[in-house]
Parts: sequence; C-alpha cells; structure tokens
Amino acid sequence: MRRKQFLSVIMAVALVGSMAAVGGAAVAPTTEDVSASSISGSVTVTVTSAADGDTVDVEYENGTTETVRLLGVDTPEVNVENSPSEFEGVPDTQEGSDCLRSAGENASQFTKNTLVGETVTLKFDSESDRRGGYGRLLGYIYVNGENFNLDLIEKGHARVYDSTFSQSETFYSAETTAQNNLVGLWECTTLDGGDGGDGGDGGDSGSGAASIEWVYAEASSPNDERVQIKNTGSGELDMTGYTLVDESGNSYTFPSGFTLASGASVWVHSGSGANDYDDLYADFGHEVWNDYGDTAYLYDENGDEVDRRSY
Repeated sequence: MRRKQFLSVIMAVALVGSMAAVGGAAVAPTTEDVSASSISGSVTVTVTSAADGDTVDVEYENGTTETVRLLGVDTPEVNVENSPSEFEGVPDTQEGSDCLRSAGENASQFTKNTLVGETVTLKFDSESDRRGGYGRLLGYIYVNGENFNLDLIEKGHARVYDSTFSQSETFYSAETTAQNNLVGLWECTTLDGGDGGDGGDGGDSGSGAASIEWVYAEASSPNDERVQIKNTGSGELDMTGYTLVDESGNSYTFPSGFTLASGASVWVHSGSGANDYDDLYADFGHEVWNDYGDTAYLYDENGDEVDRRSY
C-alpha cells in the first residue's frame, strides 16, 4: 500500500471512532467500574430518604423524584418478618429472625447516615433491567467514587441478591469474605441455643442468662452507638452490678435494681439520657466502640465473664 493510501486509512478510522464517541449517548468509562461496558448510563441525584437499607428515594437536578432499589443487594427486613432461610447459615428460628431484624435496623441506619442528603451518582447496569418490582429503578449508587452497594456487602449489612447483573462475581466474593469473618448480619450464624456470643460461655447462674446480641458501632452520635443485651433464660434476670466493657477498658455498670424479663432486651447507649426498661445510657461522653472491630465483654456482679461478642 502506498504511503498516501495508508495515511488515508488511518485518518478514516480515527474519524469513525471520533464520530462514534460524540454521537453515542453512552457514559464515558470510569476507573471505579468493574468494566466500562457494564455501565449503561449514569446521572447525578440527591438522596432524599431511605425506606430501609436497600431502598432510597432520590431527586434529579430538574426536581423529578424516583425510588431506587439498590442493585444486587438485599438487607434484612425492618418492616416485615425476616425469613432466616434466605440468609445462608442463619438458624431458621425466632431467634434467627430477631437477630436479622437487629441487623436490618443497623443496615437501615448505615444507609441513612451515609446517603440521605448527599449528592451521589446513580449508575445503571447493562446486564440488568432498568426497573424492578413495583416500578422502582435498579442501580448502583456511587459515593465519592465508591460503590455503596458493594460497601453494604463488604460490611455485612446485606447479602447478594440472586439476580442478573454484571458485577455479581465481585459481590459474591465480598459476601464470602464477610461470611468467613462473621461481619455484620453474618454474626447471626453463630446463634446456638441463645448463646449469642463469640467466644464467651453465654452462661449465668439461675434461670436468667444474659447475652450480647448486637454491637452497633457505625453510629453518627454517642446516643446512636449502642449495644443490645438480652435475657435468653427462662426467668427474670437481676443485672444489678453487671458491667459492660470494651477492649480499651471503657466500662458501664448496670444500675441497682435493673432487671430483664425472660426474652426481653435492653440497649446500652454510649451517650446520655433517661434510663428506662428498653434503654440505658452509659454517659461516656463520646463514642467508644471501634468502627473497625472491637470486643464487648459482659461480666456479672462477681466479675465473672458472662458473654462476649467480637465484630
């Protein structure tokens, strides 16, 4: 091929590529996507509210509103009863359902704290339907370049929802890691006859037995940061003199005369407030539970360990 003909071919190919890039409506590839071809479009929106951990309402720049079901994830329910059988390894018992409810509340709070009021990027997957059940949009939400849907999986706030989407392999890999490390909702797989702890003896003298059910560390304030203690025994439990301690030695002593009925639970908040049967306040003055992992210890009035929970 002569030089002039060769240069003409090169220029023609370049022109065709340029026209395709300008004329097409596809969004330019971004470095944070698993593959450029997996994203079929994106738009900037503001999150106005969150119904639960995986469903949010958004507003476009022109004022139009939509409900978005986060693609590829399923957080435990907070408005209806959970089905433990949907979450691998969680016992199909009332205790398993209750544990998932607490996990769902944590997931909802995490979504609200992270997304509501924020301007984010909503992206759509080329391998998924644009809308799902009830006409809701299906998509990924990106915050500061990070895939929030994937973050829910990595932090154990959600399981992978079995559906068709291009990033499923990445999501399932993150789910396996969270399961192996008993992160978030996957702590519910450790339930065994109401023990609820991870390494403690879960026992207590008498017919009452105290269990640390949940540690909610990813909080927006000391009052929001809390630990759930439950009486898993058959009778009333007097917790006078019991102490709740973290790895750094921060300690809260239960007030004199505080009791828990069989099956009842109480939240111990790091902040301050008026104590009642459902909520106690440690008045630490600051958050104490490490977001990236900690261990809660519960001791009885004699200083014997009753239960512990690591996360």
